[in-house]
Amino acid sequence: MKTMKMMKMMLVLVLSGVFCVSADVLHEDIRINGCSDSDGEFMYGLDGEELWYADFKLGKGVKPQPSFVDPMEYQEGAYEQALADQQICKSNQKIHVKAFKDFPLERDPPSSHMIYPKDDVELGVKNSLICHVTGFFPAPVTFSWTKNQENVTEGASRNIPYLNKDGTFNQFSSLEFTPKLGDIYSCRVEHLALNDGPLVKFYDVQVSQPSVGPAVFCGVGLTVGLLGVAAGTFFLIKGNECS
Repeated sequence: MKTMKMMKMMLVLVLSGVFCVSADVLHEDIRINGCSDSDGEFMYGLDGEELWYADFKLGKGVKPQPSFVDPMEYQEGAYEQALADQQICKSNQKIHVKAFKDFPLERDPPSSHMIYPKDDVELGVKNSLICHVTGFFPAPVTFSWTKNQENVTEGASRNIPYLNKDGTFNQFSSLEFTPKLGDIYSCRVEHLALNDGPLVKFYDVQVSQPSVGPAVFCGVGLTVGLLGVAAGTFFLIKGNECS
């Protein structure tokens, strides 16, 4: 009898474990603290969105959400904590470099590269071009922009690399621009795993014009219809006169 009770308890525990594994995850958060000899990264994210990151060049924390989103508040001292974690990261880096110096570095080139406008394009109206790349490892990539084959740096910015679920990274850069018909922009992406050279995507300013085909078709149809009515009326009157 005692053995049966123990077996029932074990069965309940096993089923409980299965239920826990199959439970849906409501939200996923992420915290990244990384460093190299020349750069560093510290960020928080939630459900695939970047919520806060430390800009070590500007010396402050940044909340990159658009203005219409209620921003999450971080307690005072978050940036100072990020600086302290960077010191720990750099200290650990020296140990890891010695320990893994004989291991080959894994390198994945970007698997996707896109360039597109942020908003619908209107000539003379300020807009932003987005250059997005994903699937690369390690981070980061290097972005550069051109306008009509001339290098452009003013109005250009980039976010910090964001970790994908498969362990690779994605990153984007944006360029503020005022569309002018005929202008051609390019986004160049460089990464140490791109053995065949940088990736380059072009964007030429085009404004879609409303189609006049249906309007012309309807106009021609209406004209033909009216002519048919007029002709029918003419022959009807002539027929009545003859009779």
